[in-house]
Amino acid sequence: MADFDIKEELKKLPSTPGVYLMHDIHDNVIYVGKAVNLKRRVSSYFRKSTKRTSKIESMVSNVNRFEYILTDSELEALILECNLIKEYRPKYNTMLMDDKSYPYICVTVSEDYPRIVLARRMKKDKNRYFGPFTSAQAVKTTIDLLQKIYHIRNCNKSIKAAAFNGTDKEEPKINGRPCLYYHIGQCQGPCQGYVSTKDYEKNVEKAIKFLEGNYMATVEELKGKMQEASDKMEFEQALEYRDLINSINHVAGDQKITSHKFEDRDVIAYAEDGNDAVVQIFFIRSGKLIGREHFYLTVSPGDSGREILTSFIKQYYIGTPFIPRELLVQEEVEDAELLSDMLSRNRNYKVRIVHPMRGEKNKLMILAKKNAANLLEQNKEKYRRQLRRTVGAVKEIEELIGIENVERMESFDISHTSGYETVASMIVYEDGKPKKNKYRKFKMKWVQGNDDYASMREVLLRRFKHGLEEREKIRERIKDDSLDEQYRLGSFSHFPDLLLMDGGKGQVNVALSVLEELGLNIPVCGMVKDDTHSTRGLYYNNEEIDIDIRSEAFKLITRIQDETHRFAITYHRSLRNKKEIHSILDDIEGVGPARRKALMRHFKSIEKIRTASVEELLEVDKINEDIADNIYTFFRKKSE
Repeated sequence: MADFDIKEELKKLPSTPGVYLMHDIHDNVIYVGKAVNLKRRVSSYFRKSTKRTSKIESMVSNVNRFEYILTDSELEALILECNLIKEYRPKYNTMLMDDKSYPYICVTVSEDYPRIVLARRMKKDKNRYFGPFTSAQAVKTTIDLLQKIYHIRNCNKSIKAAAFNGTDKEEPKINGRPCLYYHIGQCQGPCQGYVSTKDYEKNVEKAIKFLEGNYMATVEELKGKMQEASDKMEFEQALEYRDLINSINHVAGDQKITSHKFEDRDVIAYAEDGNDAVVQIFFIRSGKLIGREHFYLTVSPGDSGREILTSFIKQYYIGTPFIPRELLVQEEVEDAELLSDMLSRNRNYKVRIVHPMRGEKNKLMILAKKNAANLLEQNKEKYRRQLRRTVGAVKEIEELIGIENVERMESFDISHTSGYETVASMIVYEDGKPKKNKYRKFKMKWVQGNDDYASMREVLLRRFKHGLEEREKIRERIKDDSLDEQYRLGSFSHFPDLLLMDGGKGQVNVALSVLEELGLNIPVCGMVKDDTHSTRGLYYNNEEIDIDIRSEAFKLITRIQDETHRFAITYHRSLRNKKEIHSILDDIEGVGPARRKALMRHFKSIEKIRTASVEELLEVDKINEDIADNIYTFFRKKSE
């Protein structure tokens, strides 16, 4: 991000808990960290007086920008940090790249006499999981606490429930004597049939309620016992109760970041201010918050939250390859059931749109809303600059040539070397921003030699004929081709609102003739260059239109023109290089595609193959003595 000023962004950091992500110049996440105070922690990396390890020094030297996610506590920040590291696997987080994971408390409700155990991972079984927690020691202490209070067994014996015999005890399940824990009053002896399954289950249910967060009654009970022990001057016992209370407070905190039901859901919240709005999405996959995305919207003053969210869901989710089973929204959306039905089409499950009012889901929503508000406040001016450079620039172009509603623009360019390996590029800009996944490249099939106009005609015919064929196939597949077709367009069937040609009158006329031939009505505009090959103006409706070189429209046209040329040149060079490699190796007797690949994989360049000895050539897979001699002799004759 060229407009990201690290010094300025550091000033905007909040002094709250959260997770920060460092990006390099290629926008890869290279480091993920957590902080109790984001401002203090992130700023410390860029403070010259701070002593840093060589590893952190190297990381800081590669930071191009950073971002952050707010959380309610350090505990949540730590859990989110763990999830994001697993997701991004950043280069400088090697100390956390192993298989270590945060501990869970597992209640083995699938057993007749459940146990409470520490687990390093959640499994998709019938057991109940709680966590993850940040301290394994605290988890062990809590398990020990629950075993003491509720007399839960801690052995790993396989104990099957037997029919209750009508007396005070069940029939013994395992021969032998009960263990030490029974004798010290911490286990009721289910292995000996000393407790019925019903009574045991009641204790297990109490333990589960404790782990679900209903632990204040236990805390109050322990406080009472601690005070009682203190009054009796049994200070060791009082200290034990105090330590148990501290352990409860440490591990029983409210954790909204991770859920325990392996569900997939998106949490969608927004914040708005006048004409500006930002929508924040938290992506929860298999119960974990793995990432987030935010989108800026231009809204009209007075637009309701219902309208903002409904509009966003329609634009964002229609056509996306994956939609989770549940969308949590900050406010009720318009026509929720109808929208849900539309999102559920062609899926084997119902997509639910839920407005949570309380509980864990509502807490997630509050967190997403807080991040949306923070993003809007911190990045409002930057967003407005971006809007001027993109959507604003497109509006200027519309005004210059007198058209409206330009969303998608396509630009074409031809590249060759004296008619050799002629290729063309098609690039796509939507809302003033490049959409590189929609770029396409063409190699000439019909035109031979150096004829730019004929080559452009071929490319445009192929591009739009392909699009028309795709549209026809869509019409054959679906009955309703008004709404459904809009969302099922292929890569070529989505036509541009404005066609930009890299050139003036000649290229524009070629494009207009092709569109007329195919019965298409698309505005065509030429990007005129001066003698220094720099953008000079636009050619539209048989006249050249001057552009203010300081305007955003001029800068966008220049970016599009440069990008079209770059994409065409890159493709042409790659084909030319491949042709050179293939032609010289194909002239050698016995060298076919497989041996050619093996040679290039081993030596990396033609020059190294040219200077290689027979012994070095024999080291290559698939190369025998005869072939090695042929290659060696071929290049020696070439050099004579």
